[in-house]
Amino acid sequence: MARISVLDDEVSLDEPTLVEGFPGIGLVGKIATDHLIEAHDMVHYANVHCDGLPRVAVYQESETSLTTPVRLYADPERDLVALRSDVPVNPGAATEVAGCLDTWFAETDAFPVFLSGLGREKDESPPDLYGVATGNGGDALSRAEVDEPPESGLVSGPTGAMLAESLERGRDAVGLVVESDPQFPDPEAARVLILDGIDPIAGTETPTEGLVDQATEIRDAKRAFAKRMQEATEESSQAEPLKMFQ
Repeated sequence: MARISVLDDEVSLDEPTLVEGFPGIGLVGKIATDHLIEAHDMVHYANVHCDGLPRVAVYQESETSLTTPVRLYADPERDLVALRSDVPVNPGAATEVAGCLDTWFAETDAFPVFLSGLGREKDESPPDLYGVATGNGGDALSRAEVDEPPESGLVSGPTGAMLAESLERGRDAVGLVVESDPQFPDPEAARVLILDGIDPIAGTETPTEGLVDQATEIRDAKRAFAKRMQEATEESSQAEPLKMFQ
């Protein structure tokens, strides 16, 4: 049965900003949300039980308790919630997962910030960041001064399914699309997501020096995960130019 199992009833949230981190191109969403959780010392708030998610159990270093592969972490002082996923989501299950999470969005009046990478070969210039929106989410993009997309495109994978769910329901939400390495984990692109997108929208200040100083370590740690994602590209949240399909 689809549900969000809250672990700490004492955590109080007031119209929180929800940052989604399903794995995708460059692992930018996962790297960004993992960093947010660590930088703000966010607490394990809830386990996500959605039809379609892989039936696996996850354990952590130096801990005996098992958890679900998809979890929510909260920072009540900042009204910030981060979705951490340790598994890719099968494309056939993306719609079910999106519907499951949408119920929680409605119950908490959360404002979702969805993250996606747009594959681009790396060069000397910093990656560009673009924003899309549903409902009145465009107001948040304007306040954060996030640029509009320079070309037509689409967002696929679980992130695309959740954006489609928000569009269908008229829910206020934004999608942040950052240019990222199409083959390897990209901490630099994740840093741009946080500094130029997430922080201005959520009203937070997140130290990101670690993403730069530990870029090599992060890439090595995430490389095996990225390889799994490349072997299952349909399960990867990503943005793609629409002209590829025309």
